[in-house]
Amino acid sequence: MKTTKPLVPVALILPFCLVTTLFALWGFANDITNPMVAAFKNILLISNFESSLVQFAFYGGYLVMAFPAAFFIKRFSYKSGILLGLVCYAVGCLLFIPSGLAMSFVAFLLSYFVMTTGLAFLETCANPFILAMGPPETATRRLNFAQSFNPMGSLAGMFVASNFILAKLDKADEAARTALRAESVEAFNTIAKHDVSVIVGPYAILGFVLLAVLVVFCLVRLPHNADDDNRRLDIGPTLKRLFTNLHYVEGVVAQMFYVGVQIMCWTFIIQYAAQTLGLPKPEAQNYNILAMVMFLAFRFICTFLLKFFNSGVLLMTLALGGGLLVLYTIFGGGNLDAGAQFAAMMEQVQGNGPLAALAVYLKAPFVIPGMFGLVALIMVSACMSLMFPTIYGITLRTVGADAKIGAAGLVMGVGGGCLMTPIQGWIMDWEPVNLGFMTLSSLRFSFVLPLICFMVITVYGLRTFLRDRKASL
Repeated sequence: MKTTKPLVPVALILPFCLVTTLFALWGFANDITNPMVAAFKNILLISNFESSLVQFAFYGGYLVMAFPAAFFIKRFSYKSGILLGLVCYAVGCLLFIPSGLAMSFVAFLLSYFVMTTGLAFLETCANPFILAMGPPETATRRLNFAQSFNPMGSLAGMFVASNFILAKLDKADEAARTALRAESVEAFNTIAKHDVSVIVGPYAILGFVLLAVLVVFCLVRLPHNADDDNRRLDIGPTLKRLFTNLHYVEGVVAQMFYVGVQIMCWTFIIQYAAQTLGLPKPEAQNYNILAMVMFLAFRFICTFLLKFFNSGVLLMTLALGGGLLVLYTIFGGGNLDAGAQFAAMMEQVQGNGPLAALAVYLKAPFVIPGMFGLVALIMVSACMSLMFPTIYGITLRTVGADAKIGAAGLVMGVGGGCLMTPIQGWIMDWEPVNLGFMTLSSLRFSFVLPLICFMVITVYGLRTFLRDRKASL
């Protein structure tokens, strides 16, 4: 039913806009980092499993720090949590400088963990803060709207990764680097040091930008929230209430599986395009950018549709669609000649400007056989667009005054990405998988994990709809 309640009260528009910028900031971090899994694998000649530890460290910060962040916010305030989150985020980015000088993969993993310690604070603060900035009736739509700026930051992160990192890395592929290392360790180290310095630059700049944002938040007064009046932690009773609330527990589980599917699809789209179609990594990353554009567009569309349709129904429908698209990604045909055909198409439009190049990206799947598996993987992003903020809003509306601590469980669900991505990377290191009726590459077979995630979200959407229908009777 269409509501007449305002999405954001006029008096709260400025703080709403300021807090919404945080959604873009952590989106940037997420999607400048996703391509680094493939980059570190090539630079350091490590396995898919080892390179996926980038995501384990990155999302591990959410898993470990979500509840400490919530306790801090409960004891102090949303603004205090935001300030501490920005400090940790900035420090993590600046730690890339000594990590690069040391040429230590472990140090980079530690830097990612410190970054997401900050992101855990920011997400634990920003999501419930946005929900509280207006009428409860429009809370889920308000969060969907604020979350719509997250993919804008993600697009910026992808653009920087594609044009200022991947495009500037040495063009030698994994086989060439392996041969070079066998021939001359010194020559190999020279290339590796150059490539690591390329990665360090954008993260270091981001660190200084975050310090500037920190100053702005220090100077601006954020609105008082009623939750800030009650600063008693009451950890035991609060956790008991939360984890005996079936609606809440189901929401945390659904969020974990959603984040898992998002990170797996966006992290390994580059490997899928490279290994199945022979596309170079920068071109594969540009298809990842197209996926994010679709994600952004459908976030706004789905926010509008929430005015007219039950959130559980939309969630279930999109999860079913995502599962079907992943099935095609697994079983659809590949074409290792696609890379050469794509390069020939790009050569024909060289010098004709960015619009001509974009036309090639859009046209290629329709004229080069075997590319529709990649198209299906891109279209999964449209199905995912609604999920995070909708699951978040549905879940927190059931916890009342426990929202600050309850938010931590949902942010901890982001740790699903840290657990599932290395499992998919481990599967990708297998030999081809014989299913009896056909043999699949281990890369294709690994997308069974995203398929399982969509199945879980489908069930959650259905249960949400049934609960809402029962409550309305």
